Amino acid sequence: MAAETARKFEALEAQAQKIMQVFIKAGHEAVSPAILQPAGVFLDVIGENLRARTYVFTDPDGAELCLRPDLTVPTCRLHIERNGEASTKGRYCYNGPAFRFQPVGAGRDHPREFRQAGIESIGDTDREKADAQTVALILNAMRAAGLKHHKLRIGDLGLFRALIKAIDMPDRWRQFLTHLFWRPDAFRTELHRLARPAEESLKDIPADLRASIVPGDVARSERAVVDYLAANSIEAMGTRTVTEVAINLMWRLADAKSDPLPPETVTLIERYLAISGPAKAAGACLKDLLRERGTAMNPVIDAYHRRLQLMTEMGVDVVHAEFSAEFGRQLEYYTGFVFEVISPDLGPASPLAGGGRYDDLMRAAGAKRDVPAVGAAIHTERLLSVVQGGAA
Repeated sequence: MAAETARKFEALEAQAQKIMQVFIKAGHEAVSPAILQPAGVFLDVIGENLRARTYVFTDPDGAELCLRPDLTVPTCRLHIERNGEASTKGRYCYNGPAFRFQPVGAGRDHPREFRQAGIESIGDTDREKADAQTVALILNAMRAAGLKHHKLRIGDLGLFRALIKAIDMPDRWRQFLTHLFWRPDAFRTELHRLARPAEESLKDIPADLRASIVPGDVARSERAVVDYLAANSIEAMGTRTVTEVAINLMWRLADAKSDPLPPETVTLIERYLAISGPAKAAGACLKDLLRERGTAMNPVIDAYHRRLQLMTEMGVDVVHAEFSAEFGRQLEYYTGFVFEVISPDLGPASPLAGGGRYDDLMRAAGAKRDVPAVGAAIHTERLLSVVQGGAA
């Protein structure tokens, strides 16, 4: 067993060297962000799914820390520490461990400690070009490591955000639907709730709890939630905090005072989310569907097609790339283009690599303003298993 472990480690290191050489040759600086990170930054941006799988603990001084669940956020923090002005351009690459809880039986392709070799491009204002370069560089690095066959899956949260912005609805509804994008079932439930009359949309909230929520006062609403749970002997469970529950209830009560979404708006959003298929054909469907929203949608549709063209020019096979309007990956800090590289051997549940655009993350990590940024990482153990298994 020890010899087998040593051989695997040596193979991983040899593979990582090939990958890192490709990254460095392309102009990315090799960095090693700290494994221990402030938990607050991660818990605020990664979303409910990964929040529940992050290893969080408190040190003897009372600071809440975590083992990094990915290397993107640590690299953003490193960039800010180095550059007082976060908009300074930076290109980084890394190879190191990340940690996520996995339930028993998750399988060898989903270990609790795994390695990521990745890249981050910060401050480049030509977004479509930077997106295309990221995909091309990740694929070049994986080919250098021995990968021969793959499927490319892409999505674009920028299209979704632009569509929601173009629809007449309260701003809080836009925020709420965007927050739920990564949970399709919950998204559809809430979308249809927003289309129902007020008296129907509040049926599932107990009357006494509803009466105790104070609009605009988060602190008093939090206490109301705590008191309600205690009075009814309900144990707080799940990944949402009391604050999040209170804010959600405040929003629900405010929602009831707004006109419901028209049926045609619900249909439009559902038709958009149903678009999937070959990337170029999907682009034509997107253009036809979103044309009715007027000129506001033209820039994001043009960006979609320009990105595909740039990817083609950089050697990426977009003819066989698959687009899904519902695809957003698991990390909720993404704001635009996203992608995953999938092996026919492991399937979509275990992508070999993935990444995307995260233009809001730098501010969450400590910058004074939003900064354009895009990155991606290779799951090197999965890549090694595919290459060594002969299914590369």
